[in-house]
Amino acid sequence: MKDISPAELIVLKLLWVQSPMTASEIVSDLSSKHEWQDKTIKTLLNRLVNKQAIGFEKQGRAYSYFPLLEQSVYQKKESRSFIERIFGGKLAPLVAGFASDNKLNAADINELQQIIDQWKKEQQK
Repeated sequence: MKDISPAELIVLKLLWVQSPMTASEIVSDLSSKHEWQDKTIKTLLNRLVNKQAIGFEKQGRAYSYFPLLEQSVYQKKESRSFIERIFGGKLAPLVAGFASDNKLNAADINELQQIIDQWKKEQQK
């Protein structure tokens, strides 16, 4: 998977929420939120198509775009990359940092505990 730029990610996030969308719908949505020009948005769409992150279908004279890259797959890849680059591949320092700054609430801790418990069960099989 090729790297997705921050601007391309904005387009991709829109399509994860609502797809398929025509180019004109995407332009309308993003130009109002980000003050981007039509040409800029169409360039981003073309880049994402070339990276095989989104696909399109021609419907008459319009193109309808949809994501090919699943959000969960992208999030996992980027999470791993971030943890590798910043924490040397170790997750514990990241969680410890949040814990020491009191950024983890009870729901976060409970969710993390459930993930750990599930992982332990899978390792015992």
